[in-house]
Amino acid sequence: MTRRSVLPRLALVCAVAAAFLAGLGVKHVAAAARHGTAPPYRPLDVFAEVLEKVENDYVEDVGEQELVYGAIDGIVSRLDPHSTFMRPEVYRQLREDTTGEFDGLGIEVAAKDGALTVVAPLADSPGERAGIRPGDRLVAIDGAPTKDMTAAEAIRRMKGPAGTRVVLDVMRDGFTAPQALTLVRDRVRTQSIDMRVLDAERRYAYVRVKAFQERTDRSLKKALDDARAELRGELGGLVLDLRNNPGGLLDQAVRVADLFLSSGVIVTTEGRARRDLQVERAREKETEPPYPVIVLVNKGTASASEIVAGALQDHGRAVIMGTRTFGKGSVQTIIELEDGSGLKLTVARYYTPKHRSIQEKGIAPDVVVGEMAPAVVAESAPGEKDLAGHLRNESTPDATPVGQGKAGPAAEDHPLRTAVDYLRAVNILKASAPQPPGIEAKRE
Repeated sequence: MTRRSVLPRLALVCAVAAAFLAGLGVKHVAAAARHGTAPPYRPLDVFAEVLEKVENDYVEDVGEQELVYGAIDGIVSRLDPHSTFMRPEVYRQLREDTTGEFDGLGIEVAAKDGALTVVAPLADSPGERAGIRPGDRLVAIDGAPTKDMTAAEAIRRMKGPAGTRVVLDVMRDGFTAPQALTLVRDRVRTQSIDMRVLDAERRYAYVRVKAFQERTDRSLKKALDDARAELRGELGGLVLDLRNNPGGLLDQAVRVADLFLSSGVIVTTEGRARRDLQVERAREKETEPPYPVIVLVNKGTASASEIVAGALQDHGRAVIMGTRTFGKGSVQTIIELEDGSGLKLTVARYYTPKHRSIQEKGIAPDVVVGEMAPAVVAESAPGEKDLAGHLRNESTPDATPVGQGKAGPAAEDHPLRTAVDYLRAVNILKASAPQPPGIEAKRE
């Protein structure tokens, strides 16, 4: 595998760096490390010479660790855009993102109209327990004004060891002045899944997967079970929203796809020169019933979410709807280094069940639906109702036509509204199909 072929060289660089930090002659250490090895290590002579010159002759003193980190950055930056070296603080953030847990307040914020505004507090977080609401403005954090403060800086200030206190000055519509709230930081678990019922009568549910973190598969299974409990029966259809999902853990993408597939290949990963070929297959255990599924995608659907979309598309298990996806068809492994830093290295390409590589190309949706609804053109030709003296309809008003459902999130979200319309169309077609003798077709 690519990781095994690169690690010895990284170890050699680390040996040079360690000796450098210890104040030894870098040129001599590199020569000793090179002794008895193959010719490819000879360019380290130049590497060692540059480090030695910078250490001894550069006009200003440069931190030794920063020099080593900069050298590693230079190595990795020559690779693909997804291979990166992460300093310890960046690596810690990545681990929080993938585990979905951190110590803090659990308040999602964004800059809006020049103010640091609460998007939403996470469920069962200190922020939610303190009564923080979406739309609240954070005026200060521990006395530091938030004007010109970035959302990233605000989040950094709100994080901290569990049990410690932080004071937020909060402004809300209806307040005459900011209110000071003292919150106690706690262990917060982010939610990668959102679920709601779209149409109780037809038993449609909506699930959004924000990212593929640890336990995303279990969270999705629970969300589907919660939807069944709320509907008091099996689902009639599901909209699985993968829009703006940047990906995450490969194993979680495999497990999510496995929920909807009972057999067959989910994804194949291939390392350099087809080494380390790995094939992930679906298992019949705990497979969801065969209700209709529509997967929403867009340009922000990337990596692990493309694996799910590609697997369900190739198996014909779901209709993929939206716009072409990002096109990241590579797999990265995370290597924790001894000083707390990390290396994210591209080690393989992945292929859909039909052995399609989506690298650069992305997943092409089965049904193309733009983010914005097309402009409605007014009807120019008259109908019966426009004729003078026309007869009135004596029957009760028609049922709500497809595409003109109740107001709500689906009505404001054009792709989601279109997905619901397609689910209704599926139900109509299923109801109108010929039924076996003795079974009366039911039209929804």
